[in-house]
Amino acid sequence: MPNNNYDSFAADYQADNENNAWNAYYERPAILALAGDVNGIRVLDAGCGGGAHAVALLERGAIVTGIDSSAGMLNIAQHRLKGRAQLLLADLNNPLPFDEGSFDLVLSSLVMHYLPDWSLPLLEFNRILVPGGRLVFSTHHPFMDHQSSGHKNYFTTYHFQETWKRGEKEISMGFWHRPLHAMFDALKAAGFRVDVLSEPQPDPRTRELFPEAYHSLTTSPRFIFFSVIKE
Repeated sequence: MPNNNYDSFAADYQADNENNAWNAYYERPAILALAGDVNGIRVLDAGCGGGAHAVALLERGAIVTGIDSSAGMLNIAQHRLKGRAQLLLADLNNPLPFDEGSFDLVLSSLVMHYLPDWSLPLLEFNRILVPGGRLVFSTHHPFMDHQSSGHKNYFTTYHFQETWKRGEKEISMGFWHRPLHAMFDALKAAGFRVDVLSEPQPDPRTRELFPEAYHSLTTSPRFIFFSVIKE
């Protein structure tokens, strides 16, 4: 999403995302389980990337709209979904192009850690949800962020960089760490009530397929998952 040029490595990123331990065997199963029964409901996939979550939502009967700030990732999603979902270029740092109450559920996978300020995106998610609608999202676990960043003060909100290798490319990626209390404060200020906070375990198949990743995911925090309700 914002501040990172996914267009420069969209195909390599999506190829890795489809089958790696972190996304395919950990994040996607966990967030889809948290979303629950989506049959017949209107879902916004906020930060849809190449469409992996959208495909799963469609298979479960959801009416899906996807947004992303990367034209390259949206192009991949468009080819993959073949018109089964509405896809729009949109940046979560700006107001969203939807009317109030347009969605029953917003699902946002591994996007919030790219945003310097959660205030506007959360208020926009609240606005476009029906009363009692849910926002389900995953983000970097703040304890993971703080360990990997090397920053001295966990309790501040700060920006840090990592280098990713996808295919033959090395890309510098920027993220925003925020402490756990800041996440809760932002959600409350935007009119959400926390329903579920989850620190899930990976798919058991990861143990055989990706033993090193399995050990990491079962002993150290990686991502954190929220289900919150519009009050």
